[in-house]
Amino acid sequence: MQPVHQTRQQRAHGIGRLVTKSLGGRTRIAELYQEGAAKIRLPESFTDELEAVTINTAGGITGGDRFDWSFRAGPGCFMTAATQACEKIYKASAGTGAITTRIEVGAGAKFHWLPQESILFDKASLTRRLEVDLAADAEFLAVEAILLGRKAMGEAMVEGFVGDRWRIRRDGRLLHAEDLKLSGDVAALTAEAGVLAGRVAFATVFYAGPRAEAMLCPIRDLIGENLGGVSHWNGKLVARLSADDGFALRKILIPIISVLRGGASVPKVWNL
Repeated sequence: MQPVHQTRQQRAHGIGRLVTKSLGGRTRIAELYQEGAAKIRLPESFTDELEAVTINTAGGITGGDRFDWSFRAGPGCFMTAATQACEKIYKASAGTGAITTRIEVGAGAKFHWLPQESILFDKASLTRRLEVDLAADAEFLAVEAILLGRKAMGEAMVEGFVGDRWRIRRDGRLLHAEDLKLSGDVAALTAEAGVLAGRVAFATVFYAGPRAEAMLCPIRDLIGENLGGVSHWNGKLVARLSADDGFALRKILIPIISVLRGGASVPKVWNL
């Protein structure tokens, strides 16, 4: 009798790293590293800002895939990083996909982390980590959005797992920590009034910088009464948003991002 050999499933992995330096008043590349399915592209810019676009050439993430991104904005630099498209998290037959993002922002530097939404399909399994270290006077803006399926396509995340962990430090001290976990019957859990009340699109917006308190009222006016809330304390601003679908979420996210970017638009890879 011939032995039965199990087929080893192919897994995607990727490592991307970008370090910048200030040269002649503009942000320039100091180090760029890419491995596996992780790619970083740098669109041409005519300002002092350096824009990076991350690309997952595997086309999505499933159980067992691993991606590690790291960025370091040197003193006086201004960097914005975004994803080329929405990250698609597919059904996991085994294991959990993992995305880890590490960001360091030097003295007097600014970093805007603006990935497009992560779309979780039914029975997807994902763990995501965001680790940020800020200098004492650094400015940081972050947006993370999740869609539980694509409502316009008749798709929904009924079961699965998503875990999202944030740790943000300023000058070595913990500034912000949060953990999100949706597990098992996700549809039933998110239908509860105290969770998402049946909405399938949600996002967190975080800003730490000199304009945090001044931005509280403008952001509160944009959100209104039914889409979420915003708070300011300890030098940071945190907004929570939810919507019926991804299109409705973007219609409120884009103006909020623009206000927090001092009137600048979202990266060009974002398309409404």
